[in-house]
Amino acid sequence: MSSAQDFYAHLTQELQAIRAAGLYKSERIISGPQSALVRLADGREVLNLCANNYLGLSSHPAVIEAAHEALRTHGYGLSSVRFICGTQDLHKTLEQRLSRFLGTEDTILYAAAFDANGGLFEPLLGEQDAVISDELNHASIIDGIRLCKASRYRYKHNDMADLVRCLEEAKAAGARFTLVFTDGVFSMDGTIAKLDEIRAITDRYGALLGIDECHASGFLGKTGRGTHEYRNVFGQIDLITGTLGKALGGASGGFTSGRREVIEMLRQRSRPYLFSNTVAPSIVGASIAVLDLLESSTALRDKLEANTAYFRAAIQAAGFEIKPGTHPIVPIMVYDAALAQQLSARLLELGVYAVGFFFPVVPKGQARIRVQISAGHERIHLEKAVAAFTQAGLELGLIKG
Repeated sequence: MSSAQDFYAHLTQELQAIRAAGLYKSERIISGPQSALVRLADGREVLNLCANNYLGLSSHPAVIEAAHEALRTHGYGLSSVRFICGTQDLHKTLEQRLSRFLGTEDTILYAAAFDANGGLFEPLLGEQDAVISDELNHASIIDGIRLCKASRYRYKHNDMADLVRCLEEAKAAGARFTLVFTDGVFSMDGTIAKLDEIRAITDRYGALLGIDECHASGFLGKTGRGTHEYRNVFGQIDLITGTLGKALGGASGGFTSGRREVIEMLRQRSRPYLFSNTVAPSIVGASIAVLDLLESSTALRDKLEANTAYFRAAIQAAGFEIKPGTHPIVPIMVYDAALAQQLSARLLELGVYAVGFFFPVVPKGQARIRVQISAGHERIHLEKAVAAFTQAGLELGLIKG
C-alpha cells in the first residue's frame, strides 16, 4: 500500500506536468474594486477585459449604497439555512422581483449558481425519467445531472437534428418525464442557444425545457431579460437557473426560477438549498437595487451592445480570428495553450488584463483569450485594447503587419 508521502509526491508530479504542458492557471491579485480599470497588487492600473461585469454594476454607487443599507438594517449574516431562521423579508422580495423580471411564477435563491444547478435535477427527476443535455453545457450542469438517477443523453452543440435523435431515444426507452437542459449562452464561445427551435421541438415531444442564464440575465434581449427574450420565447421556459455574480451585481449567489410547484419541491428537497447558509443580506439588498436599475432603463445593456459591436469589428480588422456572434464574450482564437499564455502575459505588460483559456476549460487545441466587454468600458478603453492586441499579436506572429 502506498503511503501518504507517496500521495503528496504524486500530486507534485501532476502539478509539474500541468506546468510543463503550459496548462497551469495562476491567479493575479487586484487590490481594489472591480471596474473597467483595476489596480494590481503591485500598484499598476490596467484595463480589465476578462470580468463577468457585463453591465459595470460590480462597483456602481447605487448598488454599493444598497448593500450598505441592507448591512445596517438586516445585519452581516444570518448563521442559518433558510428553513431554520435564515429567511428575511429581503430574500422573499428578491425572489419575487427575479420572478417578475424573468417571467416566471416563483424563484428560489442559492448560495451560488453552481449550487442552483447542482441541486436542480436530483429532486425533480428519477430512474424513470430522462435528461438531455447540450454537449458544451457548463460543468455545474454536468455535475448536477450526474447526481440524479435519470437516464442521460447528450446532443451535439446546438444541433437540432441530434436533439431530436436524443428525444426519440428517450421516448423509445419509455421515459416518464424528459427534461432538455441547455446553457442560454455558452461561456467559452458566446454561442446563443436556439431556444425558439428547441422550444418547438420539446413541445412536439411533450418535454420540459430548462436553461442556464448566467451569461445572459440582465443584458440579452431588448430589455435584458435573457436568452428567452432574445429568442422570443419569454414566459415559455420551464426552468431557469442563473447567477447574481455576473451582470446582476457581480457578488455571489444563484437562483432557480420556474413554476410554483417546481420551486416548492426544490425548497423541500434540494440539498444545496437545505444545507447551505442563506445568501448574505448585503448581497440581497444590492441585487434588488440592480433590478431597480435594469427595470427603469435599458441604457446599460444598450451601451454594452454598442461596445460589443465596435470591439468585434475592430479586433477582426486588426487580423485576429474570433468566434462569430453578437455576444460580449469574444473568443480570440490562439489554439496553442502556451502561446495563449504568452499573449496574455504580453498584454498585461501593455496594460491590458486578459486571461488565456485552455484545456481542460476548453478542448485541447482550442486555446484562446476570452475577452468580455462591459458597459463600463468607454470607447477609449476599447481602442487601447485593440492597439495592445495588435502590438502583442505582431510580436508573437499571430497576425501579419
